[in-house]
Amino acid sequence: MSTRTVRQKLGKDVWLQKILITSIVIVLFVSVLLPLGDLFSRAFINETGQFIGLENFTKYFSTPSLVQSFSNTMYISGVTTFFSVTLAFLFAFALTRTDMRGKTFFRYVALLPLFAPTMMHGIALTYLFGNQGILTTGFFGAFPGFDMELYGPLGIILSEIFYTFPQAYLILTVSLAFADYNLYEAAETMGAGKLRKFLTVTLPNVKYGLVSAIFVCFTLSFTDFGAPKVVGGQFNVLATDIYKQVIGQQNTTMGATVGIILIIPAIVAFIVDRIVERKQNSSVTAKSTPYKIIPQRARDVSFFVYCSLITAAIFLMLGTVIFASLIKVWPYDLSFSLTHYDFTKVAGEGMQPFWNSLLVAFLSAVIGTIVTFISAYMIEKARLMKGMRQIGYFLSILPLALPGLVIGLAYIFFFNHPDNPLNWIYGTILILILANLIHFYSVPFISATAALKKLDKEFELASESMGVPFYVTFWRVTVPMSLPAILENAVYYFINSMVTISAVVFLYSADFKLASVSIVNMDDAGDVAAAAAMSVLIVVTNIVVRIVYEIGTKKLREKTGAWQKR
Repeated sequence: MSTRTVRQKLGKDVWLQKILITSIVIVLFVSVLLPLGDLFSRAFINETGQFIGLENFTKYFSTPSLVQSFSNTMYISGVTTFFSVTLAFLFAFALTRTDMRGKTFFRYVALLPLFAPTMMHGIALTYLFGNQGILTTGFFGAFPGFDMELYGPLGIILSEIFYTFPQAYLILTVSLAFADYNLYEAAETMGAGKLRKFLTVTLPNVKYGLVSAIFVCFTLSFTDFGAPKVVGGQFNVLATDIYKQVIGQQNTTMGATVGIILIIPAIVAFIVDRIVERKQNSSVTAKSTPYKIIPQRARDVSFFVYCSLITAAIFLMLGTVIFASLIKVWPYDLSFSLTHYDFTKVAGEGMQPFWNSLLVAFLSAVIGTIVTFISAYMIEKARLMKGMRQIGYFLSILPLALPGLVIGLAYIFFFNHPDNPLNWIYGTILILILANLIHFYSVPFISATAALKKLDKEFELASESMGVPFYVTFWRVTVPMSLPAILENAVYYFINSMVTISAVVFLYSADFKLASVSIVNMDDAGDVAAAAAMSVLIVVTNIVVRIVYEIGTKKLREKTGAWQKR
């Protein structure tokens, strides 16, 4: 191949890369920044469109009930974070630093709440501690009853703990899995006891993971809509305030105002988490010694009992929902029946919402995975337009700080505007897919970027020197070697698209409801058993998808990762 031919091919390659990078930035700009800007502008105008400055915020903070919602949200988030991170830390410690049995089993059980919509935790608590709950009635009169104030802060906090526990556990497991045993040996040589080693070695080693877990749990509980909607009762929080302002009172400007208030703590948490991550130094070096787990019967048995209790609580929540969905008439006729899985007679409108969710989740997974990986590749591997790629990276991680409700609300204002040329997608399946893609975009993007960083840049350099177009290298080399990460991202998109409610609750059309939306509608209508049945369908679907992925990609992951072991 002549030098001139190679230069011509490289010239076309450069132009194609520039077009792709520019297109990625434009799409992210239109999908993230413009709707967010529209949301912010709405908070400073009245219902007639006149600029009123901070009047909406003044009105908000001068309304006692609305200010109380903010205080309630801070209280819920603070208490939830404390208990969730503490429980998750002990659970992660048990799986990484003890010699107890059943670690694999406990590891999988801890992830089960991820497969369920947040409303399901509230529904389970209703059947356990509600007015006619199993524990409230003492197993229907067999034992003394146990009554508690479920509908309010206690119910929300319990639901949020189950919701955020797996997230904190995943973060802390990674932090605790890496440790330099030399530090522990040195501390022991100096006469440090177990408590002192824990305080001076273990905690400092995982402090960044702890900070991340704290901010993740706080943000998730601060912005969650599902649990407060089901068990909140008259205890208002910011998420339900937005729903009431927009859906109940059609007060979009005040909804935008609450949305901005909702987003501030999330952005602060995001910024702090980014700063902490940059300051984090490697605690494990080439001279480090892997952590050695020394069997200690008392410790191992104690943590086994602890993990068994956490596992029992998770199974109790899931089992209660399954049990309730199969009971004919709770609590009067406890015979088993599949009546509640016939959704044609309730507010759920048959099985159609479930099929709609499957379709949206599948399309979100396929489109989201393709778009995310190509974007990550162009931003990470391309050597052109550095400024544009940095803007693209910023726009790619920005959704990590945006609550789902804020995204949904911003999309209402932006895409429903009659002057917007993209107005035609409002009320269609496309806006639901776009909302899911943006809502869950950052985590797959970071995951894809991490996978691409592991690939040597020599692949691209060698292709350039031989005149091979970048897209050929991308398809023949990068995609096969990154396939496990790509498929993992697809599963992530699918599962989260099945369980989400906050990002889509404002965007669905009357003739295209989703399963998560139908759960809220059924619960509002008093069809709690049917809502439980729909929740079970979502959980089972997500578990099946995850099992199929694990089994189907086991050999692929082993084959793809074999080159790293040579």
